[in-house]
Amino acid sequence: MRDFLDSTLWRISAYERMRLERSSSAFAQLGEPTLLPTTMLADLRQLESRREDGDVLEILAACMRHRQSALICLHYEDLAWPVTVFPSELVYHSPRDMALAGPDGLAALGVLSCDAPGMRPPGHWMHERVGRMEHYHPLKPLLWKLALNGPRNDLLTEIAGHAAYRVTLSREDRLLAPGALGPAADRLRSESASLRDIARWPGMSTDRACRLLNALYLTSALMVMRSHPAARPEGTVLSRLMGRVKPRR
Repeated sequence: MRDFLDSTLWRISAYERMRLERSSSAFAQLGEPTLLPTTMLADLRQLESRREDGDVLEILAACMRHRQSALICLHYEDLAWPVTVFPSELVYHSPRDMALAGPDGLAALGVLSCDAPGMRPPGHWMHERVGRMEHYHPLKPLLWKLALNGPRNDLLTEIAGHAAYRVTLSREDRLLAPGALGPAADRLRSESASLRDIARWPGMSTDRACRLLNALYLTSALMVMRSHPAARPEGTVLSRLMGRVKPRR
């Protein structure tokens, strides 16, 4: 198959024109229409119903949950940036490494489309559908980059709500958590804490805590506990006890 001829990203206008002509992603190159699995499509429809179908982090979270490869076309500034993620292999394909993306572009990043992948991961037996090796990159650094610098600054739906969090962060992944995020991630390896508690730790805030937890979840390094004592809202236990005490007349 033909890989992307160079590292030049498409203008949005050219992408939209090609998508209309093909009735599918302009970058899908399998030669025949393919669809994502029904479970993945169901998640995407839920995102659409919540008007979050343009949220790159939620779509990546769905891919990671289902271990489903997908071609995600990102709206980066005035460009269409195609990224094919392979969760099982922990790599992604892109004609240009997203490590080159600027902070302003990442802060306004959106999703144009999510389709079945038009290529295969490295080492796949269908080698004619494997892209050029220099266009494959490690997936975990990308997930961290988008979680820490992307437009979403609140918790992903799957991990939001009353919960306590614990971390199973590997030593090599620890390097992906810069500044105060590193000590916070290390602390979560030895104790469980709620979002409210994490936000109060040194150098942290609600924004930083949400971004850290999202990154950990995307990289399968987060445990979410709904029944842990730390997951209870402040004042819940006290209010229940006070409700049982009837005032004297």
